[in-house]
Amino acid sequence: MKSVTLVAKVNREKCRGCRICTKVCPVLAISVTDKKAVVNEEECRACANCEQRCPFHAIEMVKREEPLEIGVDVTKFDYGEIRKICEKAHLNPEQILCYCVGVRAEEVAAAILDGADTPEKVSSRTGIRTGCTIECIQPLLRLLDAAGYKLNPIEGGWQWYGKTATAWTVPESVKEKYSSRGFYFDEDEKLLDEIAATHTDYESKGGKNHDE
Repeated sequence: MKSVTLVAKVNREKCRGCRICTKVCPVLAISVTDKKAVVNEEECRACANCEQRCPFHAIEMVKREEPLEIGVDVTKFDYGEIRKICEKAHLNPEQILCYCVGVRAEEVAAAILDGADTPEKVSSRTGIRTGCTIECIQPLLRLLDAAGYKLNPIEGGWQWYGKTATAWTVPESVKEKYSSRGFYFDEDEKLLDEIAATHTDYESKGGKNHDE
């Protein structure tokens, strides 16, 4: 579980209702009503994107009266299903995807199994993308894709820019062109697959709900 100790607060006198804050919020916690931004405090994950991007300096992060605890308990889900999603995305379940918040691939997979079918919903459940909001978007998109969800940015949501190329999607023509220049695409792919398939200590000890 993770503690969210801050929350975005809008200065209504400064707010001009420009909607920039609504577009940069990774959990869609901000809306605009009567030309003023309104924060859903229960949904705010304190990433501070709104505070940093507001051109009118109308938003600041303040301390919550009570910390908000978020997170997904992976032991409540079939670990075999978690592993299937992670391996299809070429990620190890215990691999840390979001270093700002400390979210692992297994927690994202568990959130997806629990019905979170967009980056915004996964971020709300786990806290991923609520730090820098940059580095972890690609593995998050890969996990959703591996679970079979069609990824289309929703209206008002964050621009995802699409998935970037990985070792498994590099075209053969590119491999042939650069293999003689010190790039070992096939070897890299094999090594990364071995890492993704490595069983964790949790699994080797017969972790709860693990599908043997």
